[in-house]
Amino acid sequence: MSVGETTSAPPTPAPDSDVITSTFSLVDYVVFSLLLVFSLAIGLYHACRGWGKHTVGQLLLADRRMGCLPVALSLLATFQSAVAILGVPSEIYRFGTQYWFLGCCYFLGLLIPAHVFIPVFYRLHLTSAYEYLELRFNKVVRICGTVTFIFQMVIYMGVVLYAPSLALNAVTGFDLWLSVLTLGIVCTIYTALGGLKAVIWTDVFQTLVMFLGQLAVIIVGSAKVGGLGRVWDVASQHGLISGIELDPDPFVRHTFWTLAFGGVFMMLSLYGVNQAQVQRYLSSRTEKAAVLSCYAVFPCQQVALSMGCLIGLVMFAYYQEYPMSTQQSQAASDQFVLYFVMDLLKGLPGLPGLFVACLFSGSLSTISSAFNSLATVTMEDLIRPWFPECSEAQAIMLSRSLAFGYGLLCLGMAYISSQMGPVLQGAIVGLLAGLIMAFWIGIGSIVTSMGSGLAPSPPNGSSFSLPSNLTIATVTTLMPSTSLSKPTGLQRLYSLSYLWYSAHNSTTVIVVGLIVSLLTGGMRGRPPNPRTIYPVLPKLLALLPLSWQKRLHCTSHCQDLPVDTELFPEKMRNGALRASGDKEPMTEASPVHQGTSPTFILHETSL
Repeated sequence: MSVGETTSAPPTPAPDSDVITSTFSLVDYVVFSLLLVFSLAIGLYHACRGWGKHTVGQLLLADRRMGCLPVALSLLATFQSAVAILGVPSEIYRFGTQYWFLGCCYFLGLLIPAHVFIPVFYRLHLTSAYEYLELRFNKVVRICGTVTFIFQMVIYMGVVLYAPSLALNAVTGFDLWLSVLTLGIVCTIYTALGGLKAVIWTDVFQTLVMFLGQLAVIIVGSAKVGGLGRVWDVASQHGLISGIELDPDPFVRHTFWTLAFGGVFMMLSLYGVNQAQVQRYLSSRTEKAAVLSCYAVFPCQQVALSMGCLIGLVMFAYYQEYPMSTQQSQAASDQFVLYFVMDLLKGLPGLPGLFVACLFSGSLSTISSAFNSLATVTMEDLIRPWFPECSEAQAIMLSRSLAFGYGLLCLGMAYISSQMGPVLQGAIVGLLAGLIMAFWIGIGSIVTSMGSGLAPSPPNGSSFSLPSNLTIATVTTLMPSTSLSKPTGLQRLYSLSYLWYSAHNSTTVIVVGLIVSLLTGGMRGRPPNPRTIYPVLPKLLALLPLSWQKRLHCTSHCQDLPVDTELFPEKMRNGALRASGDKEPMTEASPVHQGTSPTFILHETSL
């Protein structure tokens, strides 16, 4: 089956008298309230424990003592937002299981961070990922990276906070701004007071709630249609089970190559260099624990993806046997799944509340991570370098104030999100804020669609973890087929599959950076900081048989390099190796590997 097509006919809407008027029972409200109470209690526990003895390291990096399992679940929860929980099943329902092949990119997308990024970041003893940019380049690059991260995360926070509240309001009538305020305030309190340790442990709890909520939907839904076997048969009969689409065209929304390889770059942007994830790696008690946490995310991601896909298939099978209300058939894409859940679970007290708790768990985990990471980069990259005399007590108070401030800003962004139109398209803007090129393509595609009289949704929608990619102007099971003219010129560029955005933007940055460096003299003879370089080429050559290495005249790539003390902050020279297990700090005579940078330039030059 080609991506974006389905052979099934649209489900017949039920009469208007059957419009869903789902309301929460008392049990549902209790279940939902327990999520907020337990999340707040975990945060307050870690805030009160040792109150007055906290350090900035404890607040921002959990004192670098976290184990691999809680870090792994927190890594998963950080980008498993409500946008993804609502989006993935709807994606499968409308376009088939081609999206499941995104799981193929998880292996490389997590293996590379585990063995390239984590060793570099951890041994540099960083707090902010953007400290690396100053060590490798200069302070200006560091500030640019920090400001870009703050900008795109602030926009994204508003979308993630507003999305579940809007869907809940549309389906259940639950007050929109009451849920926004409740979610934002609870998250702000436990994040600001409890710090990263509170965020990680609430992530663990919220991840379990997310899995339970989705599992409840799968079990009840499959039971009502005759079991998972029946679900699979119905999906197969209607052409919803996709084969491997090998079309190499990068403008096709979903193909095997787009999902499996374009997705790798997306995963690297999320799990390799994003501050929220890097901060969790750095909170691990050892480098080995950080690597293991990255490994542990792989099966968790596969389970999360598979559950979202199963909900989509169950939803499709369910509506082949049960009529869909007129209200649901006309619902926006970000509300469709919640309508299904309320319809499916009505008459089962507590289960609708569990799914809504699942939805809000996705938002809480993402928003709390954003608050904490934003406070961290603001403190470490924008304040401390200019006010180094700031005392520990002042730094703690300022860090908490920053978290509170970003919480209030998030509420403001939620209001702005309410004016942006479809929520999942608003998510595109937040995700692509990192680069001007990404803005150009993303916004250009929206403007082009609006100018042509179509809904502002190119076949490129995405989310921060498991992209939902919902479109309105393509052939779906919810609306009749329409013939669209093939885009040309700039419109063709705007139709680039969203999964290639990260690869496109990374290539642009590297190519332009190399050209400018060559034209301006690069490092002007100054050797790069050797500890910011990862020897990719020597590592790859070392995998070859010894006879092949001799034929290729491979050398050890180990040599003594003088260490420029200007590139090594005092904390790095004196204490960086402590975290990685080395007993002595590196001296100027220490042998270092010179090979490649973490951006995969295979041979280091004077750039």
